[in-house]
Amino acid sequence: MAISKHINSSNKGNDIFPFSDAPNTAVFICSHILDGREKILFVSHDADDGAWQFLCGKEHNESDARIVSLKYVLDLDPTIVNLKDLPLGHCAERESKNDKWVIAKN
Repeated sequence: MAISKHINSSNKGNDIFPFSDAPNTAVFICSHILDGREKILFVSHDADDGAWQFLCGKEHNESDARIVSLKYVLDLDPTIVNLKDLPLGHCAERESKNDKWVIAKN
């Protein structure tokens, strides 16, 4: 019984998740970030389907794409919380993890 209560209460935690999308929303991320070689330097919130993309800013091909949850990305790099209100059809870019995000329309 305690386990199911814990599961139910963690679902309520969605109320405090900073993004309007659910924590388990599938997002795209490049393999360079997942393997720890690169940082998230480019984020896109696509206008056509609402998809999020978290990229390192380098050249990519389809084989570099991975799918993870939005919460996983936030846990990986908490600075993306600053993009929680990034509108559809916009992207954000920065030179390094310590720089401020520059937002532009896609």
